[in-house]
Amino acid sequence: MHETRQLAARYRQTTGTALPVTGEIARYDAARALKLKLLDDASLGYDAVGSDSREGQKVIIKGRAMFDTSKTPRIGQLNPQQDWDLVVLVLFDDAYQPVEMYQASKANISDALTGKDSKNKKRGAMSVAQFKIIGERVWTAETGEQDEIWSN
Repeated sequence: MHETRQLAARYRQTTGTALPVTGEIARYDAARALKLKLLDDASLGYDAVGSDSREGQKVIIKGRAMFDTSKTPRIGQLNPQQDWDLVVLVLFDDAYQPVEMYQASKANISDALTGKDSKNKKRGAMSVAQFKIIGERVWTAETGEQDEIWSN
C-alpha cells in the first residue's frame, strides 16, 4: 500500500489526474484502523463486517482524496434498499494518507436522501460535506480511533 500511495501521488502531481486506487486504499486503511474484516465478494453489496463496537454490522467503505477544497466532492451512490448497516468514509490528503474517517448509519443516510427532491438525492449521491454533517468522526490521523464519538 505504501508504494501504491506514492505512485498515485506522483501520478497525480505529474498528470493532474488521479489513478483509480482510492477505493482499495480506503478499504485497507478502514479495515486496519477500525478492526473490520474485509470481504472479497462484490455481489454482497458491502465491503466488510465489523467487530468490537461494530460487531456483525455490514459496512460499505468509501474513500475520497481531498485535492481541491474549492470543489465539493461526492462520495458516490448509496442505495438504502440494499443490505448494509454502516458507511465508512475515509478522507485522504494529496499524498493518499488517511486524515479522517467518518461513519454514518443506514437510517441517517436514508433520512438525508429523502430530504430535498433533487436528482442527486434520487440517485443516492451525497457530498462529502453532507456526509460529515450526518455522520460521526470515528478516526483521525492524530489520535486514531475515537473512543467517544465526536458528532457535528
